[in-house]
Amino acid sequence: MSQSSISYWWREPKATEGFRTGVSLHSHTSMSRETLDFIAELSSDWRWLQRVMRWAEDRSARCSGIRPNYAASYWTPPLTPRLAFDLERTQVEEKLQLASLVSITDHDDIRAPMLLRSIDSARHIPVSLEWTVPYGATAFHLGVHNLPSATALEWMVRLEAFTAMKSSEQPAGMLTAMLAELDELPGVLIVFNHPLWDLYRIGNAKHEALVNDFLAVNGQFIHALELNGLRDWKENREISTLAGKWNQLVISGGDRHGVEPNANVNLTHATSFTEFVYEVRRERISHVLYMPQYAEPWKHRILQSTLDAIRDYPHFPEGSQRWDERVFHPDSKGEIRPLSTLWNDGQAPVYLRFILNAVRMMGAAPVSGGLRMAWSDTSEMRAALSKLDA
Repeated sequence: MSQSSISYWWREPKATEGFRTGVSLHSHTSMSRETLDFIAELSSDWRWLQRVMRWAEDRSARCSGIRPNYAASYWTPPLTPRLAFDLERTQVEEKLQLASLVSITDHDDIRAPMLLRSIDSARHIPVSLEWTVPYGATAFHLGVHNLPSATALEWMVRLEAFTAMKSSEQPAGMLTAMLAELDELPGVLIVFNHPLWDLYRIGNAKHEALVNDFLAVNGQFIHALELNGLRDWKENREISTLAGKWNQLVISGGDRHGVEPNANVNLTHATSFTEFVYEVRRERISHVLYMPQYAEPWKHRILQSTLDAIRDYPHFPEGSQRWDERVFHPDSKGEIRPLSTLWNDGQAPVYLRFILNAVRMMGAAPVSGGLRMAWSDTSEMRAALSKLDA
């Protein structure tokens, strides 16, 4: 029988009492490639934005000879692996006064934890990733935590090869067989990340049907469903209901991409990540703690995360300082390069700087404070609290 509990630190300041460790799950570093496909998809939703986008694309083609290719482009979060690890560790150790365990999950990439293992403070970090799994008309994201060190690189080759396959190209039963093989590794934790987020925009009904189909076939190899720290109250409430339907645990997952630490963590009695996995997989226990930042209006938090992505950080390591050093696009020959190397005069076009400055202004006082008040979702928060507490 699964036993999940959920606490909210801003109203239960003693929630950590009796626990030894806080676990930060699901966060991203500068080694995580984030798609820009959403830009094209957003412009298809609003006709006025589509016109602006087409104008900007035509202007780019005229001025630089390069037409924007969103599918082939990507951006990377601003925090290097060391900065990301220290951010998550510090929140747990200094705010919660607990020992910390941090599992970083870049998209289809394990370089960050492998590099961090050379640092004394991070030498026990689990080798983890967020695995993109094509499934029917969509793809799901699975948090695969704590791969065995000796075979992690071999696993990475296999996982990448599966991600590269279209659903129609997958041999029958291949996904289930791979999940079963991962499940046979006692120290590995498999989490279904943000299961109800229709990330690939196929329609909520179709997405939910595929989620339920996936769980019907593979649920025995999934160890928990994620309550995502960057998704809203309503979606996480529905995930809690979904977990009950499939007798699954819920578990934390901050999904941090910017400089705000994860908005939820797990509380545990474990002193190592392997012990934590045992607690979740074998004892079927999970204690989720929401941090105060989750109580902020969701739209305000998404804006702040966006601002984190387009800010410049002069004190960061070279290559992570300017936003256009963290966005990558094919040049005229099709080679992927940082945007900063593609500008004609070394800086973004005037129209793009105008747009970015307008977005940045939304995050500055007093505009930010006004938007925060306008976006306040107190009623939704109360409804979610009552539902999740039930």
